[in-house]
Amino acid sequence: MTFRQFAYRNVVRNRRIYAAFFLASVFSVMVFFLYSMLMFHPGIGERFITGITLIGMTAADVVLYVFMLFFLFYSMRAFMQARSGEFALLLQIGMERRQLGKLLLLEMLLLGAASTASGIVLGFAFSKYFFMIVRELLQLPTLPLYVSWEPFLMTAGAFFSLFLLIGLLSAYIVSNRDISEFRKGIGGEADPFGYSPGRAAAGILLLLSSYGAALLAGRVNVLYLSVLLPPAATLGTYYFFSHSILYLLDLFRDQKSLYWKRTRLVSLAETAAKLRDNANMFFIVAIVSTVAFLSVGTLASLATYTAQYRALNPLGLVYESYPGNPHEYEHVTGLMKELENAGLEYTHVPLTVAREESSFSGQPINILREGEVNLLAETLGAGPVQLRPGEAVFLPYSTEAAPRLQDADIQTELEESGVEVHVKGVVGGLLLPAYSLGTNSVVVSETDFVKVASAQTDSLLHIHAFDVPDWEETVGIGLSIEQAMVMSEIQQGEALPYYFKNPGLDYSIIRSTFHLLLLTGLLVAMVFLLAAGSFIYFKLYTMLDRDRRQAAVLKRLGMTEREFIKIVNRQLIPQFFLPWGIAMLHSTFAFISLQAIWKEFADISILNEMALVLVGFTVIQLLYFYLIRWRYLAHVKGPA
Repeated sequence: MTFRQFAYRNVVRNRRIYAAFFLASVFSVMVFFLYSMLMFHPGIGERFITGITLIGMTAADVVLYVFMLFFLFYSMRAFMQARSGEFALLLQIGMERRQLGKLLLLEMLLLGAASTASGIVLGFAFSKYFFMIVRELLQLPTLPLYVSWEPFLMTAGAFFSLFLLIGLLSAYIVSNRDISEFRKGIGGEADPFGYSPGRAAAGILLLLSSYGAALLAGRVNVLYLSVLLPPAATLGTYYFFSHSILYLLDLFRDQKSLYWKRTRLVSLAETAAKLRDNANMFFIVAIVSTVAFLSVGTLASLATYTAQYRALNPLGLVYESYPGNPHEYEHVTGLMKELENAGLEYTHVPLTVAREESSFSGQPINILREGEVNLLAETLGAGPVQLRPGEAVFLPYSTEAAPRLQDADIQTELEESGVEVHVKGVVGGLLLPAYSLGTNSVVVSETDFVKVASAQTDSLLHIHAFDVPDWEETVGIGLSIEQAMVMSEIQQGEALPYYFKNPGLDYSIIRSTFHLLLLTGLLVAMVFLLAAGSFIYFKLYTMLDRDRRQAAVLKRLGMTEREFIKIVNRQLIPQFFLPWGIAMLHSTFAFISLQAIWKEFADISILNEMALVLVGFTVIQLLYFYLIRWRYLAHVKGPA
């Protein structure tokens, strides 16, 4: 048998240990390949993958690559610990440490080649279905499968170099250890039973203070908290698993009436030992799971904004003409012609807006005409207002503002024109894009508006509102005006005397960007969660032989099958759901902070998305737990 055959048979013989590692690696390669296929697609790249989408997908690729580097290194450490007895035997019968390092390098290259090839094959096999999903998300007429050498070469080169790096690093570690270290297991010399009471208290205090700060997060302090809270929560999580949980277990062990009871003594004693021994692994799983939750939850909240975009933008097109604008007639007639050429029905409602200071607040206030507002309200299906001279109502600036303004009752004087108005109530429904006129606008009667307008004939704002039922089809309308605005921003020249907003065009960009980012986040999160479960899998099978011997001893002592399964459950549940629970707490309080930001920014709620993300990942974890538990029980009940 040659040396290469020996390496190959080692991999095949240890396939049970390598199974989760191989599965996670294949899935990561497949995700990376699908990203590459999407980024190089001729029908996608130039049109959709620009700006924030390109940054997000590139960042996902980099994060995935760096995470896989860490995952592979951690996995190899676990494999070396699981096979330390085998390595000690090989060294004892005459193998050189240099040859042992070469053996590990060959095994890693075999695994790397197999997982890279399998991931690319699976990725290409599923790319057609992947493109079908992307086509529906972007609402494209077609998105055909294509063949190009770039995705294949990029994926193969990235991951084979990654496996080569980990193989060389593993070979170096093994080559610098002697037989005594392998006999006691790599990392076995550390004392897993000690903890510091001070660090135990610090872990709990850091987590509680981070959660408390997240509850108080708002628009003002959220930037500071986003810098301070993640390091504090990360350090608190590390101290919690390495010290705090051990302190809490010791407190529970002092309660003899609870601890010394039937099988609880055996199961909790073994659980405590495994929690002490695997504290670092639990910390890693908790942080990785938190990152997965937050990436999907944050992107899902962006999708919520996309879903509510129409409610925040009730009009199809909006053109604002400032005083002295020479292009108003040309632009407005051009927009009408473009809508007619595109076969889109529309209703054009011109609005005139005056601006004066209010004696009540001392701040400028926008003033609109009753007849024009009623015409726009009728067009959008809202109720009209009926005002007498001296009466006014608020124009809501957002969907959430209308209930708050409903009970407002203000007496004020418009200082420039001297018109006194009693502002009470609100126009029903949002008539203009949210926050387009600021947060202080009122509608006055025809008589009062004539007085206001006569005092400032040269400073009136003209708004041309276009209600387009098929507003999502306005993507190509007003592109010349959009380009002029973009060029003005790029060149940083004088401010333009007009402003144009096309919600249909903006929506298409936002929808495609958010959907691509959400798809990216979901795939990366699945890699993270699969890897997090693999960490637990590695630890379980690292100590499988010892657990099998313990099970045999308990059975000889007379323990029943039911009692044995109860002990196994009490050992596995903390290993699976303790880091999961901490990750859920981290994510919940982070989502609460995110909700505070969204409330200030767009008046939307992400409660449903938060619940959906957390419940969905919990179901996945439960399925993973029962799968691993089934396999673990089958192996532990096997022959010792």
